[in-house]
Amino acid sequence: MKFIDTVTIDVIAGDGGNGKLSFRHEKFIDKGGPDGGDGGQGGDVVLVASRNENSLAIFRYKKEVKAPSGQPGDTTRKRGRSAADLLVPVPVGTMATNGEGEVIADLTHDGQQAVIAKGGRGGYGNAHFVSSTRQTPKFAEKGEPGETLQVKLELKMIADVGLVGLPNAGKSTLLGRVSNAKPEIADYPFTTITPNLGVVDIDEGTTVLMADIPGLIEGASEGKGLGHEFLRHVERTAVLIHLIDAYQPDIATAYNTIRAELKAHDSQLAKRPEIIALNKIDGLDEEMIHDLMAQLKVVAGARAKLFAISAQSGKGTRELLFAVKKAVLKAREVHAKKIENQALPVLRIKDEAGRWSVKKQDDGFMVSGPRIEKFAARTDFENEQGVRRLRDIMNKMGVMHELRRQGVKPDQTISIRGAGSFPY
Repeated sequence: MKFIDTVTIDVIAGDGGNGKLSFRHEKFIDKGGPDGGDGGQGGDVVLVASRNENSLAIFRYKKEVKAPSGQPGDTTRKRGRSAADLLVPVPVGTMATNGEGEVIADLTHDGQQAVIAKGGRGGYGNAHFVSSTRQTPKFAEKGEPGETLQVKLELKMIADVGLVGLPNAGKSTLLGRVSNAKPEIADYPFTTITPNLGVVDIDEGTTVLMADIPGLIEGASEGKGLGHEFLRHVERTAVLIHLIDAYQPDIATAYNTIRAELKAHDSQLAKRPEIIALNKIDGLDEEMIHDLMAQLKVVAGARAKLFAISAQSGKGTRELLFAVKKAVLKAREVHAKKIENQALPVLRIKDEAGRWSVKKQDDGFMVSGPRIEKFAARTDFENEQGVRRLRDIMNKMGVMHELRRQGVKPDQTISIRGAGSFPY
């Protein structure tokens, strides 16, 4: 199955059930008295991070995710059954963004859940509206529509260590040597076409997760080759191992090519802790290895951490892993302090829900605003009492006053965005 790490899907939460318009049969009470029950809640759409998932391939042909709707209310004040939430398993490391590019979920550990679309509230049955002045309400609410939005899912692998380098640098061989992973290994470019993860036991008390990122080439960040599809998987790694083939014709160019692509993709990657490993040294003598390491020190800087290894035979890998351990533990410590020192967020009260606007149109007026639109969505515009209740709500909110101020006339139509309309 093809590795899929980014998809766009339509997410539809369940609608709330309609309230019931009903009257019980009882002597001396008008029409028996109202007894319509409320509708049930619509199901939420919930993303669940699962370590059993490793790709977003399930969404390749399933472009719509829809939660069930709530059941309508019934007689004798029986509430409709609320719908079960739709749990959608995704790989750990999945990030969800809405149409505006805002992050609505970032699932970083197994079992973490995030509601990305809320189900609609069930409508009230007519029994709910009984009062001293309204003894026999002859209307009920419709269920509220569930949230609908387009969501982009993007998988960014979470690993302590990321292996980067040009094709055939030996990343898969190293991963197979030091971890439990069994990546495909062959002597041709782009053997690795999907990121691979492996668990590395460095010593009795230290285990790290290592990711083999498919080989990058010059221009990868601009869409060339295969590696550009997987640069996102480097973003969450704490430490980078930059693997360089000792038989490259120009060691400095090989190093600078990868550094340039990482920086072009995300400038923060250039600041990530890096360990440089010159690989495939089995056939080289000490003088040649020393010369190549000197070349690397010139381009990488005197403070660079350099190792000469053979992923095939395992030579030098033990020393490399202990350097990895030190770097990872330091990165974890820095991350923990960063979280600890983060200031508490300043909460500001927003009254966006209560805001509304009135705009004049050719045939009347358009009223919009989150709160009034919700009330209108639950109103049955074919029911005179239901519309009367909506008028009362608009009057209390000041909408009717604004309509009169703008010169509304009796024959004009008042429309509520996304819901319906009625004559003034």
